Amino acid sequence: MRHLSCFLLCLMRFSAPFAMLAIAGQTLAADLRRGEQIFKQCASCHTLQTNSNGFGPTLNGVIGRNAGTVPNFRYSPAMTEAGEKGLVWDEAALSEFLRSPKSKVPGTSMRFWGFWFQSEIDDVVAYIKANQ
Repeated sequence: MRHLSCFLLCLMRFSAPFAMLAIAGQTLAADLRRGEQIFKQCASCHTLQTNSNGFGPTLNGVIGRNAGTVPNFRYSPAMTEAGEKGLVWDEAALSEFLRSPKSKVPGTSMRFWGFWFQSEIDDVVAYIKANQ
């Protein structure tokens, strides 16, 4: 019995780092379930439904769309101008905006300070993209 306990203890000690590596590898890719949870913060103003604006414009079809161009939504002049100057919401632009909206589009009326962690941004962008 004593040998079995030593064996199990050694097995746990040496296998734990490998288990941690496997978990870390899974978190490197965007996590859609986590993105869905994070998006709940956005859902108070935005929806992913088509033709359904809330306090903010619908985000359905946002990837590939020019900024400030959702019909029947009143954008800030800054967002409209950004779209007219060629800002297209690809993953990189959306990521920059979600990190700091006021840095990406100075004068935006979006009342959100930005996400602190790139992993949160990656997860929510992946969730939005998956639900277009």
